[in-house]
Amino acid sequence: MAKKLFSDAAAALDGLLHDGMTLAAGGFGLCGIPETLIDALCASGVKGITAISNNAGIDDFGLGLLLRTRQIAKMISSYVGENKEFERQYLAGELEVEFCPQGTLAERMRAGGAGIPGFYTRTAFGTRLAEGKEVREFNGEPHVLETGLVVDLSIVKAWKADPYGNLVYRKSARNFNPMVATCGRVTVAEVEHIIGSGELDPDHIHTPGIFVQRVILATRNEKRIEQRTLRREA
Repeated sequence: MAKKLFSDAAAALDGLLHDGMTLAAGGFGLCGIPETLIDALCASGVKGITAISNNAGIDDFGLGLLLRTRQIAKMISSYVGENKEFERQYLAGELEVEFCPQGTLAERMRAGGAGIPGFYTRTAFGTRLAEGKEVREFNGEPHVLETGLVVDLSIVKAWKADPYGNLVYRKSARNFNPMVATCGRVTVAEVEHIIGSGELDPDHIHTPGIFVQRVILATRNEKRIEQRTLRREA
């Protein structure tokens, strides 16, 4: 078995980064994002990144850190409404953006990981998001051709991993991370717990280790809440 456990984020990313690379990052809002690996990407100074993610983080957390340092040149995303710096860069023409419906984005990454180059969906037909894309009719309904996504590097956050890179996610962190893990030519996972060989129930594994090349123990597990909603007392 190839060595999959690395001492830290910098070591796990060594040899994988280059300017102009494509990057897929797991997480749903601020939940289940690879905080430790994002910090290491910031420290690396790599530039011109095309970042694919459900969201763009916020100004001082998540992918917002890479936007603040101008390391991201293009975002392919579905929800970006919490990041003022993203908004500023986009409106100023400093950041290229490709908006993609959330379910379509998830399926594009899943398709890329499964070796499927494209698929048809009804989502976005008749909107600006479908402009310039091929349309075919199925069962009397128009469908838009979307392409699968394959990236240079995927970074994900999991709850547990074993030495083989098998991953288990916890609760909402299971949104997007499993698809992101499959679509990278190389996938690096940061996890909260590394357990021994044979300690994971095979029925509980969400991402098989065949998709994961490198694993680190996360050193940042802040787990911020994007928008705190509290019930008012009577």
